[in-house]
Formats: sequence, C-alpha cells, structure tokens
Amino acid sequence: MRIGFPTGNMKGKTYTLYDLPFESDEYYQRIEDLTDRCLERIPDKQKLLAQIQRASGKSGFLSNLLRKDRFPSSLERTLTSSLSRYTADTDDHLRNLPLSDRFDRTLKTTEGQYHLYMLEVELTNRINREGFYRAEYKMALIPHCLRDYQDQCRMLPGDVEARCGHCNEECFVHLGSLLMERFGIESYISVSMDHDKLFKDLKAVHPDMGVLGIACIPELVQGMRLCKKLAIPAVGVPLDVNRCQRWMGQTLESSFSLGALKKLL
Repeated sequence: MRIGFPTGNMKGKTYTLYDLPFESDEYYQRIEDLTDRCLERIPDKQKLLAQIQRASGKSGFLSNLLRKDRFPSSLERTLTSSLSRYTADTDDHLRNLPLSDRFDRTLKTTEGQYHLYMLEVELTNRINREGFYRAEYKMALIPHCLRDYQDQCRMLPGDVEARCGHCNEECFVHLGSLLMERFGIESYISVSMDHDKLFKDLKAVHPDMGVLGIACIPELVQGMRLCKKLAIPAVGVPLDVNRCQRWMGQTLESSFSLGALKKLL
C-alpha cells in the first residue's frame, strides 16, 4: 500500500471529494476555478465571503446568492453541475435523519449549503493565508476521528491537546503532523469540543497566532468562522469524506489530501 493512501471502498455519509479512487485533485482544481469565476463578478474577497455566508444561512441558498448579485445563470448551472457530484448522498442522508438529529446544524447541512461551504473554505484560505504565514505562533488541529480508526494509536498528552506519537507511518495524523512541523506549526489531535475556550486561552498566551484546521466541511467552516470572530487568521483543509461516529454511528477510515495541505503551506 502507498503510504498516506486509504484502503478499501471509502464513501462519505453526505459528501465524497474523490474523483478517482483516493484522489481529490480534480475537486481542488474545480473549487479553485469556481472561486476565480465568483471573484470575477465580485472582486472584493471580503464582500464575496459575506455574500456566501449570508446565503448559506437562508433557504434557496445557492440560488439566492447568485440571483441577488445578478450572477449569470450559466454560473449558477456551473456551480451546481460541478459540485453536486461530490454531494450526491446528501439528500438521502437528510431524508433518513432521525427527528432527534434534525436540530443538529452540522448533521442537517443541505446540499446547497455544502456547495457554499466549499467555496467559503477556499475563499477563506485565500484571505487568511498571508496572515497565517506571518503569525508568530501557528498551531493546527487534526481531527481525532483520523486516529480513532487506528487501534494501535499511541497519542501522547500535550500542552494544549493530545500529540501524535508517530506510531504508524501510514496514519494521516502522523503524515500531517510531520508535514506541518516542517513549517513550524505545532500540531495537535483535536479532542476538546470547546474550541471557543481553547482559542481564547491560546490567544491570551499567544496574541499573534494562526490556526490551521482539518475537519469535515461543515465543522471546518464553523471553526473558521469562530476564528474570525476572535481575530485569528485561520486556514484549513477538508476531510475527503465524513465517516466518523457522528455521521456513521461508528468510526470508519477517513483521509485528507496531503497534496492540498502541502500546497496551502
């Protein structure tokens, strides 16, 4: 097996970024191209980001965004046709979502929201990349679901969160941690659910800090928005598929694009 590549048939609960088996390169090229096209219509990145965020919180998400700003109808069709291939299972998930889970904003993410969130992640990365680079203290949170699948995981206690014990050279936590440490980024396994408190406490110690997140698309967007409120430049890479306990009822193998992470860094 190639190091850093998952095994078996990997499909997410609501989204899957693979175009070919275990390769998401085409997705990243598509989202870059689509973001470029949106910026041709609204060149101000902050204004475009605000439009996307407002639209993702309303009904008729994608249509509202495009029609309100008089985007060409061809662009609306392009966004839908380009991104729906990655979110084909979302409607089935929503139809079968238990009543008790329908108040969970993450689990009830609609297909239209997913498309806007994909754009939001790419645009936020473009806005915050330089600020993140310049930050005196840079830290990263890797989701615990990537290590939960590894029965032999030997994560270690850390000063902020758990640290990778580098026990398995094929584990994405290990590979991501090694890559980020080369760029002076302190990497941690995200175990705490109270990120608001975590970031506030860290910012009190490190006023000039940046955050890199890896998470499923809805949670990555939530984390980026939280960092924005706290004036912390945040960048991130989405998981290729969402297959943790929260989505699947059990933790299944997942991955993220090491190529996308390296390009971001």
